[in-house]
Order: sequence, then structure tokens, then C-alpha cells
Amino acid sequence: MLKNKKQYIHANGKLLLSSEYFVLDGALALALPTSKGQTFTFENIAHSDLISWKSFDEKKELWFEGIFAKQNFEAIETSNLGVSNRLTQILNACRELNNSFLKNENGIAVESHLTFPKNWGLGTSSTLIYSVAQWAEVDAFVLLEKTFGGSGYDIACAGAEKNILYSKINEVAEWSNCEFNPPFKNQLYFIFSGKKQNSREGISHYRKMDKKEGLVTNFSLYTKRILGCTELSEFEELLDQHEDLVSVTLHLQKVKDLYFKDFWGSVKSLGAWGGDFVLATSDRSEEETRKYFNEKGFEVFIKYEDLILP
Repeated sequence: MLKNKKQYIHANGKLLLSSEYFVLDGALALALPTSKGQTFTFENIAHSDLISWKSFDEKKELWFEGIFAKQNFEAIETSNLGVSNRLTQILNACRELNNSFLKNENGIAVESHLTFPKNWGLGTSSTLIYSVAQWAEVDAFVLLEKTFGGSGYDIACAGAEKNILYSKINEVAEWSNCEFNPPFKNQLYFIFSGKKQNSREGISHYRKMDKKEGLVTNFSLYTKRILGCTELSEFEELLDQHEDLVSVTLHLQKVKDLYFKDFWGSVKSLGAWGGDFVLATSDRSEEETRKYFNEKGFEVFIKYEDLILP
């Protein structure tokens, strides 16, 4: 499997700017790979029949450690049973997809290093799936389907070099690079809500809802119009309309109504509603905008250019 003794794989994090939820049913979505992500090292270990796995957070602190049998990928030692069970599932899925995976090799030492906090929701799982799939030489989208599930936009972001337009039609993922470089990008900010949203729970809620025909077309149109915006006022209007349509369709309260009613700009949920990051627009100074959110108790405030892959 490892042609060289050591292999490095980097995966980008992700944010979904448009068509959240509806991307599952084929809506065109604008997805933004982040400069923060996760890097993996896979190294052959001679005369060993074990897999050693260590995961480090953005502070370089060890947050997971486990030793797995190479034959069946069961954990022999683990610092977190839930994490090791998930890794066992992923590794077994890799072997289903590539029956020579780790069959005729020495042991393996795996190290992963995040460059964002685990609770930010930027893709701890998707960067894992993408990187392991590259290592195991299997299709990352099929591996995702066998493990976490989801639309797959986050997998596309993991290996992307710039922003992407993404859709999934008839279970086939399609995406293309795009230029989202609005003249007002220095007036866009990302604010962490303070809680990580479980995407699988959000998807489950979405699947249970009765949705009217034409919504996929409507959200695809919003994506195209957002992508072509040159004026902040038009961009804000589209974000507000997008939020209204998701809110009415899925009976979910808008994040601005919940926390930021007195904010002068637009505030939009990104990805699964109820957690993770929101996008805020502001025609006022960075200092004044930052002060507003900090005083509301939201300390993680990041400029667009400091988070999105250039």
C-alpha cells in the first residue's frame, strides 16, 4: 500500500455557503474549502503487525491514541472507545473496497494533526475520510457513504484547490472550481456559535420534512446569483432570502432572530443549522463589528481571508 516508507496527506476543512440541506437532493451549492484542515502521516513500521494511531489537536496536544490489530482492525488499546470503534469501521470499509489494503505489509504508524479546534465543525470527519481514502487507494465518496453519510461536498472540499460549485445528482457527486472573490470580501466575517452541530442529526431532521417541488431549483438559482454578486447590498438581500426560505421550509428559527436581532448586517447559518459557524456581513469597521459579536459572548471572530483557502 505505502509505496514509500512515509506518506503525507493534507485535507482542507470546509464551509457550505449556500443550499445547506437541499444539496442532499441535488441543489447546486457553493462550498468554501478552508485554509485550516488536518494533515496525516502514514509510516511503515518494520517487523510489526499492529497499527499505531495518534491524533493531535491544534495545540499539538494528544487527544486520541490507539493500537489496532492489522488483521481485523479491532482496537487492542484505546484512549476512547467511541473513536476507536469508528476507526475500526472505517478501516474495515477500506478493506471491503480494496481487499489488498494492509494485507501484505509491516505495521503502520498513523499521526494526524488538526489546525482548527475539534469543536469548530470544519470537517474533523471529512478530512479523516478523505485522507484515509487516499492512503487506502479507495473512492472517498464511497467510503463516506459506508461510514458517516452525507452529501459529500465536504469530501470535495478536502482535496480542492479553490472554491467549488457542488451538486449530487442520482447519487453521483459533481463539482467544478469556481471564482468566489467578491469585491466586498473584506466585509465578510465568520463567527463560531460556540457549539458543534451534529450533521447527521440535521440531515435526519431534513429527511423527515415534507418539501415542496421546485425548492432544489430555487436554491440552485440562489447559489448562482450569490456567486455573481458584486455589491454587498445585493449579497445581503440574497442571504436574507435564502435564510427565509430554509426557515419556512424546515420550520427552523433563523440564527439572526435567535441571537443577533439588533445586528445591522446579514447573518447566515452555514451547513447544519443550530451550531458551528455563521457568516456575517458588515458595512462598518472590523473593530466595531468584532466588538458587537464579542459583547454578545461570541469570541471566535475571523475575517473571510483568514479562514478561506486563497
